[in-house]
Parts: sequence; C-alpha cells; structure tokens
Amino acid sequence: MQRPSQSITLIGAPLEEGASRPGCSMGPKAMRIAGIAEALSTLGHSVTDAGDVTPEAVPISFEGHARNPEIVTGFARALATEGRRALGDGQTVVYLGGDHAIAFGTVAAALGHAEALGRKLHVIWLDAHSDFNTPQTSLSGNMHGMPAAFFCGEPGFEGLIESPRLPPGNFHIVGARSIDPAEVELLDARGADVNDMAVIDEHGIGAVMRRILGEAERDDALLHVSLDVDFIEPDIAPGVGTTVPGGATFREAHLAMEMIGRTGRMASLDLVELNPFLDDRGKSARLMVELAASAFGRRIFDRPTQPA
Repeated sequence: MQRPSQSITLIGAPLEEGASRPGCSMGPKAMRIAGIAEALSTLGHSVTDAGDVTPEAVPISFEGHARNPEIVTGFARALATEGRRALGDGQTVVYLGGDHAIAFGTVAAALGHAEALGRKLHVIWLDAHSDFNTPQTSLSGNMHGMPAAFFCGEPGFEGLIESPRLPPGNFHIVGARSIDPAEVELLDARGADVNDMAVIDEHGIGAVMRRILGEAERDDALLHVSLDVDFIEPDIAPGVGTTVPGGATFREAHLAMEMIGRTGRMASLDLVELNPFLDDRGKSARLMVELAASAFGRRIFDRPTQPA
C-alpha cells in the first residue's frame, strides 16, 4: 500500500565534536551528494532542504568528564529550536548528522512536539551502542555516547537544554553489541528496552520490530527514529568511526525501516555517524539514503537497479 505523501524538511547538523575522531561534519554534505532529497521526492513527497544549523558555542561545563560541551550544547539548542519549528509546521524532519550527539537536540524537539500535541513519544535507537553514559560514568568523555541518558532523565547535564523527559521504557535500543558496564547497570535499573544482536539472531528483526511498534500503537505514540551507521555490519557500511562486527544485515536494516514507515507514526529521523573520510566511494552514504527511503515508503522492488 502506498503511503500518503508527506512534507519533509531536511536539517543538516555538521557536528563532529561529540566524537573523538573527526569527519562526521562532512556527513550532511555526503548524504546530499548521495541524493537524499531526490530519493524522497521520487516517492512523491515534498522535500525542503533547510540547510545546516550554524550554532554558537554555549559556555557550559558538567561535573565529570565531557569533551566539548560548549559546542554540543550549542548544536543541541539550535536543533531543538529548528526541529520544533518544522514539526509544529506539520513537517516530518530528517536530520542529517553529524555524530550522535545531535540527538540531545533532535529528541528534545520530538519530545516537545509530542507534549504540545498531548501525545506520547517512543524512540527507536538503531545502534551498536546504547549511548547511555553520563559525564560521571563515561570513560572517554565523548558526548555522542551520552544523549540517551540525557533525554531519559539521568542527572549530570544541568543547563544543557530544557526538555521533557522520555520514560526509559519508551526507549528501544535495537542492534546493540557494545555497551559499557556502567550503561548496562543504568539501563537495567531504569527499565529501558534493550534488544541486542543476540535477541535479533534468536527471534528475528521482524518479531523485535513488531513488538516495539505494537507498543507504540498501544500508546498511540509518535516515533523518533535514530539510525546510526554502526547499526549495520561494517562490511556493508564502513563509513563510521565506531565499527563493531556483527551488525544488522542489508535486509535486516531495510526491513526495520520499512516496518517503521508502514506505521505512519514517524515524526522525525536521525541519520548519524556517517564519516565520509572512512567510507568506500560513498557506499555508506548511499546506504543511509536508501534506508531513509525505505522509512518513507520505498518497497524492496522499487529499489533502482545498480550497475553491474
């Protein structure tokens, strides 16, 4: 069944200071070159590219270990503002990252929008990592490993951004295979929904996604989906600085996005951690574009034939 046409706004977030390895700032341009606007327009959607946010650094520090909090906070506030504006105008927002620290702002926008509508929000986190560290627990201090702890209400981020909080039970991690011990303890204590690759291997990605999407349907909730390149097997998507073997296959990734798209509940989508410097001739950028298209209604037999 063809999904109704949507109005989509692309917002670039060239943030790389949340990670330890530079290069993610080139991610938005790479996805534009790979044809993200064209791929979504071809599906019948109206697509507007709002360009990249250009935030100013915010003087801030956290107790503990957090690298570049001033820059990350500036991006978070700018993305929350621009995202809320676009969502309030009836747009579905696609954020072109940038490292995963953009989710401080993108999820804040989705939470604020859901609250304004009197709706619940569920967050689907397609990632090899849980990103549930805090400045007090992080060993690296890299803030791309912290946004989920922030929006689920963990302390230690005072002054970063005003935002509603997500009930941890509405935080669904899919594809995890590298979680720090301190994160494991926090996730278990808070009741987050952790679906690692062992769960996917045992039950299948379809069963995992059906359960998660069923919970969102039960709550009549909006969805924010956050897709990290490292969710996918590194041989398929090498353009990321945090590769972890044993990720989702090409078809598992597409099926997850297709199932999300069929719900019609997705308010916003992050495409994050693409590092073109580490990619193989744009392979990962093209895959992220194709996966986004799957979330907006492209069926498997609609995929263009690749040259031999």
